[in-house]
Amino acid sequence: MDSYDVIVIGVGSMGGAACNALAERGVSVLGLETYQPGHDQGSAHGGTRIIRQSYFEDPAYVPLLRSAYDGWRKLETESGRSIMNLCGGIYIGDPENPVFAGSREAAEKHGLAHEILDASEIRSRFPTMDPADDALALYEDNAGYVRPEETTIANAEVAARKGATLRFGEPVIWWGATPGGGVEVITPQGRYGGDRLIVTPGAWAPQMLADMGLPLSIERMIFHWFTPDFSAVPYEYWHEDRHPIYVEETHANQQIYGFPMTDGRDGGFKLGFFRVGTPTTANTIDRVVRDEENETMRDRARQLFPHLTGPVVQAKTCLYSVTPDEHFVVGTHPAHEQVSVGCGFSGHGFKFVPVIGEILADLATAGRTDHPVALFDPRRPALAAI
Repeated sequence: MDSYDVIVIGVGSMGGAACNALAERGVSVLGLETYQPGHDQGSAHGGTRIIRQSYFEDPAYVPLLRSAYDGWRKLETESGRSIMNLCGGIYIGDPENPVFAGSREAAEKHGLAHEILDASEIRSRFPTMDPADDALALYEDNAGYVRPEETTIANAEVAARKGATLRFGEPVIWWGATPGGGVEVITPQGRYGGDRLIVTPGAWAPQMLADMGLPLSIERMIFHWFTPDFSAVPYEYWHEDRHPIYVEETHANQQIYGFPMTDGRDGGFKLGFFRVGTPTTANTIDRVVRDEENETMRDRARQLFPHLTGPVVQAKTCLYSVTPDEHFVVGTHPAHEQVSVGCGFSGHGFKFVPVIGEILADLATAGRTDHPVALFDPRRPALAAI
């Protein structure tokens, strides 16, 4: 039986970053993954993911985001791939809505550069948008998007170059702690032993971490790409050179988020609902997007983007793994100190990929981390069995 210092189950976004960080430290690491790098079966596909720092979910995330930005730049340099683009970000809502008010709180608490815009200023600067008259926005330059497929491929390539052993197309069928304080993992191709284990299973967490009893909701989500009316607002105003990423919720009209046009005039303008999903499992998700789902999205989108009237370019499904408090699960397995877990990223975790990889590597090699992770404790009350 082959043996390693650390085994990583799930070499997607977080697991790939962990393999990269471990290999850089000279650790003997084996990564096991069911699919190929950059696959579209989980939560890390669709061409773009938002990155931002004025974090309305909780100001406690901002220090981690600063570390993550350093990690994104490092990954670009090491891989030679184009991964991050800072095109700016705008977060729009009525004055009391958390999208606006929470973004402002995070920016002011952490001294982040930003501007506050009223509705007329939003319309003037971004002609694609027509917000409610009482809407306010926080705008920050230090926001944009990253490429999820490029990220997972880059981490795998760089980790392998640093010495990691990565086995794709090799699903894990069982793992367990051994009496001597190590771990054993079984796949259809073999048995592997290790001193430490990291489990980053994405939407497969209910199966791979069943003994933890985590109250995760696995949800089917949809991305939509629509064609704008370029005769009303010319293409250049929809393009990433002039258009930011955005999040908007005004008077409880249901939060939406999205991106500028990043892939040419025919690529479509991408957006989606946040947390308007249907329960599913990773193995039974319905991948077919129906016309009525596209039109529901378009109707909501036109509250902010009235000229988003052209044909649907495409629509794709993805998977959210959501905790009751929408904070991540990152820490040591409650029953096995040699096992670390990273899951439940609740639809807003991808921007943290580099720093989560570092944290998981810290936990596997030192049993602790200097990064602030108390918010993600697997033992927190919000994750108690219900």
